[in-house]
Amino acid sequence: MIKRCYYEVLEVERNATEEEIKKRYRKMAMQYHPDRNQGDKEAEERFKEAAESYEVLSDREKRDIYDRYGHEGLSNTGFRGFSGFEDIFSSFGSIFEDVFGFSNGRSRSRTAARAGNDLRYDLKISFMDAAVGLATDLDVPKFETCGDCRGTGAAAGTSPEICRRCQGRGQVTQSSGFFSISTTCPGCRGEGRIITEPCRPCLGTGRKQTTRTVNVKIPAGVETGSRLRLRGEGEQGSHGGPNGDLYVFIHVEPHEFFERSGDDIYCRIPISFVQAALGDSIEVPTLMSTEKLKIPKGTQTGKTFRLKGKGIAHLRGFGRGDQIIETVVTIPTQLNKKQEDLLREFVRVSGGQELRS
Repeated sequence: MIKRCYYEVLEVERNATEEEIKKRYRKMAMQYHPDRNQGDKEAEERFKEAAESYEVLSDREKRDIYDRYGHEGLSNTGFRGFSGFEDIFSSFGSIFEDVFGFSNGRSRSRTAARAGNDLRYDLKISFMDAAVGLATDLDVPKFETCGDCRGTGAAAGTSPEICRRCQGRGQVTQSSGFFSISTTCPGCRGEGRIITEPCRPCLGTGRKQTTRTVNVKIPAGVETGSRLRLRGEGEQGSHGGPNGDLYVFIHVEPHEFFERSGDDIYCRIPISFVQAALGDSIEVPTLMSTEKLKIPKGTQTGKTFRLKGKGIAHLRGFGRGDQIIETVVTIPTQLNKKQEDLLREFVRVSGGQELRS
């Protein structure tokens, strides 16, 4: 089944704000909610489709990837949407409570396992490092489980108490017409437990900010905009949930001599007018060393030469691009009298018009 454009699903423009996207999703959630359309398969599909669209467009990183690479780009990051209604209600339970005033008993307690947040790291590297690759250490700030309370949020020697109001369920049930309505417990805010003595180092949150050193290998051939995904190097999950991922975005600094176009590199080599006229053999810098280049007689400014396989390594495959060399004929600006006389003699023997001072 071909997926529709997420912006088309939510009926918003591509430059829509986060608030506009959220507002539109709320409206669609109310319209296609399964409890309001029981037995309507089409409404169920529209409900799921809207939830997946909101999941992507409400997340800045996912939206950026989708805008640049579409559905395929998201699938390459491991994004698969939702497996069912339970995933949708657990992810967006707060929105359904805002819309309906209740969660229909579908939202899971906050004590359920949840994946950690993904993290972004912007890495600036040199042109040469991008060309040949490198391994480097990144100091990544992140939240991890507090070692003092081991993630409970309770001070040492104490433990969270079961919420008396909801008996540890995280929700309280009320009756509203034909529905049995569950809402987030106001006593424990859905946690099911109450901390009476918070852990001081983490202020009862169960997590502390720290800096973790992560080694990352940058493959040869990356360029500005390339993105590396380090699985499990994001923030820790809660209640046994998996860690998030770390996304490293590459920014390549320009080079003073080389320029890049795809996997080819370009450079400009100055040669004297004598070399251009008579020809010569010169040394040309390459990414890894130097190469001899034969300049034929009569070479003009703008003449290009190609060194096969001396460019950037193909990021997704074997081989390398080429190095393109453009010659620039330089004209001397200061000549002594002997040099001037020799040039005038050259004009004379060439049958050219005599030069006037």
